[in-house]
Amino acid sequence: MTIIPLTLTISLCLVFTFVLFFLYEQSHRQFDGTESESLLPLAEETPRLAHRREGASNCGCHRGQRVPCTGCLKAGAVGR
Repeated sequence: MTIIPLTLTISLCLVFTFVLFFLYEQSHRQFDGTESESLLPLAEETPRLAHRREGASNCGCHRGQRVPCTGCLKAGAVGR
């Protein structure tokens, strides 16, 4: 019958450890809950804007070397 006190001691140590870790996690929580954490990959990011080149001299469209690209067609820069 000496196994019962040993079992109770180990069980109480595990419960105490769980309570300590639970309280630590609750005090250092950064998010609202698991639902919010699961939606973090879907959060909107800050958009990075592409820099527009003024007077795209590197584009072959302006020199007539190739078919006008979509950027030049949108800007109406072909034929200037």
